[in-house]
Amino acid sequence: MNVLFLTHRLPYAPNRGDRVRAFHMLRTLAGQAVVDVVSLVHDEDEAARGPDLDGLAASCELVRVPTWRNRLRAVTALPTPRPLTHVMLDGPGLRTALATAVARRPPDVVLAYCSGMARLALEPPLAGLPFVLDMVDVDSAKWRALSRVASPPMSWIYKREASRLAAFESMATRAARETLVVTERERAELAALAPGAPITVVPNGVDVDALAPPNPPAADARVVICGVMNYAPNEEAASWLAREIWPHVRRVRPDATLAIVGAAPTPRVQALADPALGIEVTGAVPDVRPYLWSAAVAAAPIVTARGIQNKVLEAVAAGLPTVVTPNIMASLPDALRPACVAAETPETLAAAMVDLLALSPDARRAFAGRADVTGLTWSRQLGPLADILRRAAEGRRP
Repeated sequence: MNVLFLTHRLPYAPNRGDRVRAFHMLRTLAGQAVVDVVSLVHDEDEAARGPDLDGLAASCELVRVPTWRNRLRAVTALPTPRPLTHVMLDGPGLRTALATAVARRPPDVVLAYCSGMARLALEPPLAGLPFVLDMVDVDSAKWRALSRVASPPMSWIYKREASRLAAFESMATRAARETLVVTERERAELAALAPGAPITVVPNGVDVDALAPPNPPAADARVVICGVMNYAPNEEAASWLAREIWPHVRRVRPDATLAIVGAAPTPRVQALADPALGIEVTGAVPDVRPYLWSAAVAAAPIVTARGIQNKVLEAVAAGLPTVVTPNIMASLPDALRPACVAAETPETLAAAMVDLLALSPDARRAFAGRADVTGLTWSRQLGPLADILRRAAEGRRP
């Protein structure tokens, strides 16, 4: 089976949420299909990682995204029906790269990763080929949620994007042989946009063996929050944690420290660093695991994010009890919830962290151990993927 895999970021290195799932999908398919990748890349560093896909992808066509040009084009697209997602995720030479990949090896099926790449499966040279859409989560719902918490003019732009993208998601889901999402909540949201369309839940996994803590649990009262820090929901969560929640924690535990760990911190996130309050902003790190293993508690006070949060899966697999918002708890696998505590306000989120910090290191490790992560490996969660693609290539629907 020949698969053409379309991604909006190079699926390597698996160090951010929008790469992790794509990387593991590619790794899962590598032994069961011939996979050609056409991927957008956003900077020189990302483009330089293309050779790292050797052995996983049979070929890899990279197309650079001209960020500033696309931003200017997005302004002119505002009065049109076109989603800004499609304007921003574009690059000169994209059609040529697709034509090259198709000429090299005609695909039996196209796998489009996220709504940003789905449009390519519906246009020449791919129009008419069977395709599977991995929606991951429903992007239009994310933009709708962001529109409720943002201020004008961004709230207006987010609301516009939610409307335009929802219309496209409805059309693309109906056109796809099958559409994948990561949770039942996302499936219900998408089914409301495209009633009757075949939608299948294929959840995210976690690298259980790599994250298993090699040392005894940390004794320090250290809280960690992880994520790419120029992603709006992560930026908002880190700011809320540092500004609104953390002072309540420090009043009870003046010895507590907070590590905000993740690449590309915005100036707003960088300004959160405060030695007097024990707050550290690391920026990009070569490996997040030492920060997890040296922490006592993980935090994910995210309000607007959708889907399964990889950061929560990874924190629990690394042996950390995790404090989350109800929004995040609702999307977690049942097996993971016993290791998490949900709270909604700054006071209750801080109280949950203080209660967990009051436990002994062994008791905290045992609290995290109440979750059974053994069934959440990537190989198990993505196990149905090859059959889904084969079914689509053969013209069958679930």
